[in-house]
Amino acid sequence: MIFFEDTKLGERHTLGSFTFTAEAIKAFARGYDPQAFHLDEEAGRKSLFGGLAASGWHTASVYMKLLVAYLKDLAEAAEARGENAGQSGPSPGFKNLKWPRPVLAGDTITYYYEATSMRPLASRPEFGLVSGTTTAVNQRGEIVLFFENAVFLPRRTDP
Repeated sequence: MIFFEDTKLGERHTLGSFTFTAEAIKAFARGYDPQAFHLDEEAGRKSLFGGLAASGWHTASVYMKLLVAYLKDLAEAAEARGENAGQSGPSPGFKNLKWPRPVLAGDTITYYYEATSMRPLASRPEFGLVSGTTTAVNQRGEIVLFFENAVFLPRRTDP
């Protein structure tokens, strides 16, 4: 997944898991999304969420943290084999961002990525564009985050 040519359409990658604690939810909310149901257990219980809920932006930020760690692990493994590790990114954006279920304090969320299409770039032949879907599920297997995204990946220059 670091080089365009290494991408396999339909292959699901597990990026990692994260448990959203009450403390982490509140800390993120204080800094970036200070709505009552993200800051206070009682307000969360009284909300349509029924409990202290993580900001959707928090769940998306954790995706980015896990993706970077996943790519770093791939790069380190490639380097340990004596291979060029390449450099993933940047992304031209995403679409269809959805938060179909809340993430509540104590939930453990697992994030997945699957490439759905790819094409070389005529304007920048050293890169290809890979599009895919990111899905995050809670410990009950319920989808809590979904979006489509794209990333520029370098093309291999060696045979």
